[in-house]
Amino acid sequence: MPLPSLHSNVPDIVYGDRALSLLIIGNRGGTNVGGSFERGAISLGVPVDVLESRNAMGGPGWLRSMKWHLLQHTPAQLAQFSSAVVAHCAERAPTVLLSTGLAPLNEMALEKIGAMGICRCNYLTDDAWNSSQRSPWFFRALAQYDHIFTPRRANLSDLRSVSRANVSYVPFAYDPELFYRVSLDAQQKEAFVSDVMFAGGADADRVAYIRALSAAGVRVGLYGSYWERFPDTRALTRGQASIDILRKAIAGCSIALCLVRRANRDGHCMRTFEIPAIGACMLVEKTQEHYELFGSDGQAVVYFENIPQMVDKARWLLERPQERRRLAAKAHRLIAEGSHTYASRLHSILTEVGCGVSA
Repeated sequence: MPLPSLHSNVPDIVYGDRALSLLIIGNRGGTNVGGSFERGAISLGVPVDVLESRNAMGGPGWLRSMKWHLLQHTPAQLAQFSSAVVAHCAERAPTVLLSTGLAPLNEMALEKIGAMGICRCNYLTDDAWNSSQRSPWFFRALAQYDHIFTPRRANLSDLRSVSRANVSYVPFAYDPELFYRVSLDAQQKEAFVSDVMFAGGADADRVAYIRALSAAGVRVGLYGSYWERFPDTRALTRGQASIDILRKAIAGCSIALCLVRRANRDGHCMRTFEIPAIGACMLVEKTQEHYELFGSDGQAVVYFENIPQMVDKARWLLERPQERRRLAAKAHRLIAEGSHTYASRLHSILTEVGCGVSA
């Protein structure tokens, strides 16, 4: 599915008095935001290069393990990858560098890149204060950025306390090349049918939600990592889902469950946009960010605030197929007809940093 062209006149896109070019530090493939931003840049007519963050994770297993566990989540090839990014910047002279997530760029590299006159930006997909990934080297790097964009309001003040960067809230989005309506044939409908589907990792706090649905007799379609570790969810898991499987699983369910990650202090998540882009009825954890996006309860989605309420509302929706169709259509329109693609988010980011990008 081709992306809409938001801008095609490359000479009009400038950063200050220089023609705009973009370097993305992030990964391609799957739902990685780096690849979605790359496609967004192309649709905007912005010249773009990508250096993949996974190149910093290589090396012998013993070295990766030692640096990750003994050196507080340090990528094995952090220094080498950082040097490669500096060399790329010296050669290609991008006007804007946009790194994604806990990007493997150290403090020294970012300082050198800033000295070249390159605007340094980070789109912080994860919460840097999450204990499973908290890293002193990354906090030192954060202090070197000119702009930090975060999809969670909960860490805005924390980010401002550790960096002099301009810190802004920019929500997640969806990639229309990956998430769109699909039609299932009879065999696929049987394979992907579920009362409630959920896609995401088996965070400890999520297990109770899935356990409660299953105990209530709800047929759960469960996709993601580590669910097989828990006796209550082992029989429910359908394994990791490729993008194609995920599209079909969402299309084949009666209800798609949307849970945020508490460990990341999320107010919304990637599924917030991906589920309605495909067109499923959503049962959504109530947060202020979800409320701002979808409106009041029953307008486009149904909210829950605790586990018993989630089970009751799932049962209520399962008994009302016409209401599910209405909600799914309304949520789809809100997302698909709004400015909620990664191209739109990139447009907002480049506008914020002072690039003359016209939609």
